[in-house]
Amino acid sequence: MMRDRRNARILGIFYIFAAVTSIIAVVLYGPVLSEQWQMAVANGLETKVLIGVLNDLSLIVTAVGTAVMLFPYVRHWNEHLALGYLCFRFMEAVFIAIGLVSILGLLQLSSYYDTNNLASKINFEPIGLVLQAIYRWTAMLGPNFMLGINTSLYSYMLYRTGYVPKPLAIFGMVTAVMVLIAGLLQMFGIIEPYSAIKGLMALPVGVYEMSLAVWLIVKGFDGENLAKLRVKIASSSKVK
Repeated sequence: MMRDRRNARILGIFYIFAAVTSIIAVVLYGPVLSEQWQMAVANGLETKVLIGVLNDLSLIVTAVGTAVMLFPYVRHWNEHLALGYLCFRFMEAVFIAIGLVSILGLLQLSSYYDTNNLASKINFEPIGLVLQAIYRWTAMLGPNFMLGINTSLYSYMLYRTGYVPKPLAIFGMVTAVMVLIAGLLQMFGIIEPYSAIKGLMALPVGVYEMSLAVWLIVKGFDGENLAKLRVKIASSSKVK
């Protein structure tokens, strides 16, 4: 039981770090995602962007960490769904990593950009636009589409196992659908990436993750349901 409490706390901490670092990264990427991205280094904003990159790296680590810490518990109920959750969470991290590389590419181009050289402007502008587009697509496919799928999966498994209060798990499934729909609406150009509507649709999943994190840190997994599920698995193994 002590090990389960410790793992629940670690999982909760990972959720908090993932949420905080994701917000910080998006805010600090502003200089290379604006129309004046080529002036980021010249304006002395390189360090700001690199701090954003470090936050995104932390996000990748903590996102994978949540999957690694939660998988052994949800697999008790359904190993196939648990594997699906694990894969989609890893895919989310992969898309984040691709977006991070595009940010570094924009920063590198900015360091080469010479405002007095017309040829450099002509050569770098299209590349910069492509890298910005890559980042925006990965931000939609990872922290929206993949996040919606893996959040719905693990929330459903938390609901069925009873590891956390069922209303909290139901809230998680609802917010997962909302962020998934937000990603799809953005994909088809119905809403803008940083519009108020997009923010309102994506915000609840952040509230859910923070609520889940606090519950796991303070209360941990429901020991009774966890024990029942382990006994059931042990009994099934003996029968086989």
